[in-house]
Order: sequence, then C-alpha cells, then structure tokens
Amino acid sequence: MEIKVYDNNIDKALKALKRQLQREGFFKELKKRSYYEKPSEKKKRKEKEARKRRLKAMRFR
Repeated sequence: MEIKVYDNNIDKALKALKRQLQREGFFKELKKRSYYEKPSEKKKRKEKEARKRRLKAMRFR
C-alpha cells in the first residue's frame, strides 16, 4: 500500500492511511487474529454477521 505525502503534510497522509486500512478491514482482521477463536465461536460470529447483512439488505429495499 502506498500513500503519497504532499507538502510535507504528515497528518493528512496518516489520516488517509488509516482511512484506507479501515476500508480494507485491516483493523477488524487484526482484532480477529489477536487471539484464538474456537470453531464454535467462529460459527456463531459468522451467523451473526450474516443475519446483520440480511437485515441491512432488507432495510434498503
């Protein structure tokens, strides 16, 4: 990943980097990998995420 710094404005570049990482799901993945998740917990989490996606899709119809 590459973020360009214009006019030595590091704050803006850092903000752009964080935004890019957020969009790609980097922080979510980092949290997920920070500890072992049992298969049963993983299954429950996946079902919960799927339910959330379905409800969200139904709202926008």
